[in-house]
Amino acid sequence: MTFPVLPEEGSLGAREVDNILVALVAMAFFFSTVIAGAIVWFSFKYRRNNPVNRVRSDAHSLKLEIAWTVLPLLIGIGFFTVAAATYFRERHPPAAAMEIHVIGKRWMWKIQHPQGKREINEVHLPIGVPVRLLMTSQDVIHSFYIPAFRIKQDVLPGRYTTLWMVPSKIGSYHLFCSQYCGTDHARMIGQVTVMSRPDYQTWLTTGEHAESPVVRGAQLFRQFGCSGCHAGSEVIRAPSLVGVYGSTVPLDGGGTVLADEQYLRDSILLPNAQIVAGYAPVMPSFAGHISEDDLMALIAYLKSIGAGQNGESGRQSLTYPERAANPAKASP
Repeated sequence: MTFPVLPEEGSLGAREVDNILVALVAMAFFFSTVIAGAIVWFSFKYRRNNPVNRVRSDAHSLKLEIAWTVLPLLIGIGFFTVAAATYFRERHPPAAAMEIHVIGKRWMWKIQHPQGKREINEVHLPIGVPVRLLMTSQDVIHSFYIPAFRIKQDVLPGRYTTLWMVPSKIGSYHLFCSQYCGTDHARMIGQVTVMSRPDYQTWLTTGEHAESPVVRGAQLFRQFGCSGCHAGSEVIRAPSLVGVYGSTVPLDGGGTVLADEQYLRDSILLPNAQIVAGYAPVMPSFAGHISEDDLMALIAYLKSIGAGQNGESGRQSLTYPERAANPAKASP
């Protein structure tokens, strides 16, 4: 029976994280051994009854002092550079990554795939496909942790956080909440299943059929009356939302803000927090009137009507008013 030092590697980024960890441990072991060895050697050499020269020497080496100052600094900068590059890579998913919605709730993980398929405490993923997780919490702070993928991210109430990965090995892997969240925290566990792409497509068609977040969001856009103000009419009381996602929005009183998922969420729940320049603060708040699932669906719909050219989710150089006035430039 073998005891693995590290969890199984299930994603493309796992090896990179492991290499950094192994290098850090090796460096710490090397310097600890050198320092501990020097302590032991001096302890024996200068023990009380050993006849050695104990006269204090005023000699010093400038080269040695520079070496023990500069060398650790360069090593530290090297590790920081490599680790920072890995960190930023893990925080910037490719534009074409498949988006999966994750909602943490005591004590379960609720998952929805872009095709509408829903899961509880299970996540099915296709191998070799970049996957972006858009996550939030329905109650308290949780933390989404897949040891085999070497990824972990706090899931916060009232905010969106993201993770992305590329599953690289077919199999089943553990899913944990690594942030203490209450009495049954230890039971907030699940399973990640990586499948071949054909098997994943077949799995999507099994079980109960559910509408995709985009379709559901379009229905909610009309149900909550958003289309009456934002879809365009003879009397326009609010800006068009075509092309808003990923654009730069000018604010009343000066300044701008990037229209990402968090901005769209805040605009729905806290509409008076950031007023678009040129419009009156007349939109009502939907806080307490819309669930986290429906909020994610509504935002998915807004992102779909703001998809930019080349599939870059609307991240163009056009500002919000320019894109709203030229929807042909904002949509493929």
